[in-house]
Amino acid sequence: MKEKIFKRKLYDKMLQWKQDSNGKTALLIKGARRVGKSTLAEEFAIKEYKTHILIDFSIADAAVKELFSHISDLNFFFLRLQSLYGITLHERKSVIVFDEVQLFPPARQAIKHLVKDGRYDYIETGSLLSIKKNVQGIVIPSEETRISMYPLDYEEFLWAIDKEPTYQLIKYSYEHLKPLGDAVNRDMMRYFRLYMLIGGMPQAVNAYLDSNDFMAVDKVKRNILELYIDDFRKIDPTGRASRLFASIPGELARNASRYKVGSVIENATATRLGELLMDMSDSMTVNFAYHANDPSVGFSLHADYNHFKMFIADTGLFVTLAFMDRNYTDNEIYRKLLSDKLGADLGYVYENVVAQMLRSAGNELFYYTFKQEIIKDGEQAPVERTYEIDFLLSRRGKVCPIEVKSSGYRSHKSLDMFFEKYSDRTLNRYLLFTKDLGKDRDVICLPIYMAPFL
Repeated sequence: MKEKIFKRKLYDKMLQWKQDSNGKTALLIKGARRVGKSTLAEEFAIKEYKTHILIDFSIADAAVKELFSHISDLNFFFLRLQSLYGITLHERKSVIVFDEVQLFPPARQAIKHLVKDGRYDYIETGSLLSIKKNVQGIVIPSEETRISMYPLDYEEFLWAIDKEPTYQLIKYSYEHLKPLGDAVNRDMMRYFRLYMLIGGMPQAVNAYLDSNDFMAVDKVKRNILELYIDDFRKIDPTGRASRLFASIPGELARNASRYKVGSVIENATATRLGELLMDMSDSMTVNFAYHANDPSVGFSLHADYNHFKMFIADTGLFVTLAFMDRNYTDNEIYRKLLSDKLGADLGYVYENVVAQMLRSAGNELFYYTFKQEIIKDGEQAPVERTYEIDFLLSRRGKVCPIEVKSSGYRSHKSLDMFFEKYSDRTLNRYLLFTKDLGKDRDVICLPIYMAPFL
């Protein structure tokens, strides 16, 4: 299976860095493993520079690593490096790529001196960059421009499967609030369900294009998940991190207002596992949505970081992880998504993909729960009911609440009650569902694939 190189939006950001920095900072591309960091860095080095040297620290030999003991003599360092790789570097026309830099912290520390020297450009790629063992004993360079890389977003996925005009149509519909029509929306949802099943990991997309076989795709995703679980075991030999990760689908399936750490690890609390949870966040394999105690602009000022939901950063991996203990053919989500019969009992899959799309678009994730007294029909005494806003976004100094549904049903009681309570701070209310674009009174109802535009 030949690996295809997919068009990525991050390439344009890298071009901007090259132009603006002009050698004054190194570029650090951080992201989960297997999201395509190394491929992108090498492609950029080949296309944008006369020559390049790629040092892969997952396989670099002792002679290469020993060079970083001579960083005080950069003339010797560069001469020896060119000799080892058999490549001539040209001043201001060459780049050195430090791939998987977290595996050799002294190389990252050397960036300060290399950038100051100014002869060449530097690109670093890495994951788990803030984990204690990967930064212990070194000075983190301030001469880094850091950018985050995520799995292919929905637009990049459509580029990969040669459906670029599809995204342009979706964007036009959103920007002009113009319905697509039921038949077109059904086609759009078919492509989107495909994205949910395959996900945005380049190897999984490649397997689909190469084989057109979901079993082959699932095999790739299982290998990636095993890699992540092994990484978590290295971070935390007690196995707590890997158990928290593997339990994400089960916790979301409970439809609770938060991830209950204690239900996964006996006697554990989010407070006690704070450092471990931060390491999981740093891995970029998961997305955290924190509870906003006060749904006003500046969510982070009022967030409860011990009260959260956890999502898988790639929904294709989520679909596989949910049935990791069974054979691919027993995966209920695959069957139901393919036949467009994903009911409310599996609606958390849509919540996960919305979290992924909002995060990839640069949003931090927050949600909100609140209690409200209501009077039911035929009863005189009020009863207290809990409402939940799946996601909150801050736009133009106000708040946009979002409710996600796995069907075409237009009920949006939580949005209505939120507006009743906070009308003065609400800009737009959004319902994300599976039907065509429209409005229900003041609620904007959008097909779920339009989430990246919010």
